[in-house]
Amino acid sequence: MEIGKESRKRVCSWFALRLVLLLFVGKRALGEVRYSIPEEVKEGTVVGNVAKDLVLDISSLFDRRFRVVSESKDAFFEVNQNNGVLHVHKKIDREELCEVSGACLIELKVIVENPLEIHYVVVEITDVNDHSPSFPEKEQIFKIGEQTLPGKRFQLHTARDPDAGINSIRTYTLTSNEHFEVDIRQSDEDKIPFLVLKKSLDREQKDKHTLLVTAVDGGKPQRSGSLNITIIVLDSNDNRPVFSKDIYQLEIKENVPIGTSVIRINATDTDEGTNGLIEYSLGKTLKKKVYDIFELNKLTGEIKVKGVVDFEENDVYKLDVEASDKGTPPLTGECRVIIKVKDVNDNPPEIEITSLSNTVSEDSKPGTIISLITVKDKDSGVNGKIISSITSDVPFELKPSYKENTYSVVTKDLLDREQVSQYEITIKATDCGEPPLSTFKTLNIQISDVNDNRPHFSKNPLQFYLTENNVAGASIFSVRATDNDVNDNAAISYHIVREGSQNDVMSFLNVNSENGHITALKSFDFETVKTFHFQVVATDSGTPSLSSNVTVNVFILDQNDNAPVILYPVSSNGSAEGVEEIPRNVNAGHLVTKVRAYDADIGYNGWLLFSLQEVTEHSLFTLDRYTGQIRTLRSFTETDEAEHKLVILVKDNGNVSLSATATVIVKVVEPKEAFAASDVKSATKDDEENNVTFYLMITLGSVSALFLISIIVLIAMQCSKSTDYTSKYLQETNYDGTLCHSIQYRSGDKRYMLVGPRMSIGSTIVPGSHANTLVLPDRRRPSGEVRL
Repeated sequence: MEIGKESRKRVCSWFALRLVLLLFVGKRALGEVRYSIPEEVKEGTVVGNVAKDLVLDISSLFDRRFRVVSESKDAFFEVNQNNGVLHVHKKIDREELCEVSGACLIELKVIVENPLEIHYVVVEITDVNDHSPSFPEKEQIFKIGEQTLPGKRFQLHTARDPDAGINSIRTYTLTSNEHFEVDIRQSDEDKIPFLVLKKSLDREQKDKHTLLVTAVDGGKPQRSGSLNITIIVLDSNDNRPVFSKDIYQLEIKENVPIGTSVIRINATDTDEGTNGLIEYSLGKTLKKKVYDIFELNKLTGEIKVKGVVDFEENDVYKLDVEASDKGTPPLTGECRVIIKVKDVNDNPPEIEITSLSNTVSEDSKPGTIISLITVKDKDSGVNGKIISSITSDVPFELKPSYKENTYSVVTKDLLDREQVSQYEITIKATDCGEPPLSTFKTLNIQISDVNDNRPHFSKNPLQFYLTENNVAGASIFSVRATDNDVNDNAAISYHIVREGSQNDVMSFLNVNSENGHITALKSFDFETVKTFHFQVVATDSGTPSLSSNVTVNVFILDQNDNAPVILYPVSSNGSAEGVEEIPRNVNAGHLVTKVRAYDADIGYNGWLLFSLQEVTEHSLFTLDRYTGQIRTLRSFTETDEAEHKLVILVKDNGNVSLSATATVIVKVVEPKEAFAASDVKSATKDDEENNVTFYLMITLGSVSALFLISIIVLIAMQCSKSTDYTSKYLQETNYDGTLCHSIQYRSGDKRYMLVGPRMSIGSTIVPGSHANTLVLPDRRRPSGEVRL
């Protein structure tokens, strides 16, 4: 968002006021520790005890650690991380470290952990007199006319001494002579030596003088450097060039284009001819950078920019300019040009990550510190004032420290790794210059997982259908839970709850704890167990662990694994065979007998069909394929045999049909014999029917029990509103010994399916019609439409 000029001024003024308050309050709260050491001390020299001087409690329950944050100059120091003792890491050369002649200060940031704090230590490097004064040249030559009046001044080369304070140059001395003396002019921080003529020269007496100038510093012991002076006495050129000003001052902006004219200086000489022609030159004692940045036209006196002017490197340049005529001897005039550099907002802010925790736990409380940052700007004044903010929409914010431009990145909301697992925090730092410059820094933060999610099953309860006669020891189905956590918090193990009333079934089940595969240790029989349920618990590996359970309902599906059983004729010695006697005078359609059979399977697997496998006379008898009734097709004649053998095949309707056979011997007798025999057979039949009745009672009791179990299951499924198509079979209650059809209930459609020999597959019984209303599929309409 752009900030208006007036708004920016108000923000910068607020920052300046805040800086004063932070410095005042912060210093009182934590303070700065100052130390002073001489340069070139040995490595390992103790500077001070930071923990003691900052009055830190290092014997607290916290395990406190100290470390020096890397700065541009702090590689010279190290701090003991356990006791806070600050010592010299490598040898320090003050002149190399601090080019200025003032105080040489190094500011260190000391980070104290557990809890996290930041303190500031200022180390002053005091000067040692380890350098001797030196001149830029070994010899300086002057050509002086003999007419030169006493008092004439000649500027000598200025000696340089990198030491500071009292160890810098104090004075200049000259070898004893009668013509010259040394005079020192103080200019700013420099001492400029001049050779002063105190007595006129006489070329005829001596045309050359050799002197020695010595520069002496104020150290103990003193150090010195010397310059050889050669004076050649010339004949008269008695007027020297004179500048319009002794000192020229001007101001330029940094980054001015190369070739820009800075100033044109002018000197005049009242002499005529060659004695009045002037050439300009820069002084030979200037710093090397001055020659790289500025150039002087020796004929016009125009000074131009030839290098990059950078306020951050130097904010003022001092140029000594000489004007020399071409007389014999030549005369010179001197002036100083002071060029001040005006700052331009050409440096964007810099963002430094002082400390960073790349991983944050998702249960971290708001206000948890994850990083310390420092922002700075090489520009000065308003151009160096910085406004910092987080631009991305993240649950983090910046908290200012007591020191300006130092911030903590802290959490401001609760975190949830399952919603967002990592964040990119974009920090923006903008200065108050015109136009403002900005810098961006991105922190990548990973959110670590906490076990705050239970394992989850997609459905509860689960329903599985298992065909009977499964292979013992093989996997029958599997359960699977998911966990939104990761790593160990999402590693799920499974086990079966073995408490309850079905321990007999549970003892034959086993679950793989790693993948949830459930195996059965025995083969299930639909005729014994039709359904059962159990619970599986899924537990993760977190600390503490979380779990959830699911109810598993298992329905056993029938297979055609039972062959039909002949009830009549009664089986004996492994075969079913009976004898029926009928009078010869019976009419067509007479019921000879009825073969009765049942099948323990249900549905289509229990649907029985009867057929004549063998008969002596096809024209005499017929067999109803659905009921097993044997009837005569016509009346008997005299030529018909008196005894007939019928072999009846009874088979079910399974995919692989199973069958049984019964043999009926039909004897044709005369009416009187049949009447006499009927009395004898009646007693025998009473016994047989008593046995048949006993079997029928057992069968009907079993079927009734299965019917009740099926009704209970249907009611439970109706209550659960399941949409899956499951089949529960109801035995026909009006059972006459032959299971010729069955009723099937589909919970998904909530309707009964009547499966039997005399209706089409797909016919249904309308619910609530008491099984007397059928819905038959209309073959002329598309699939899915039915007609009533």
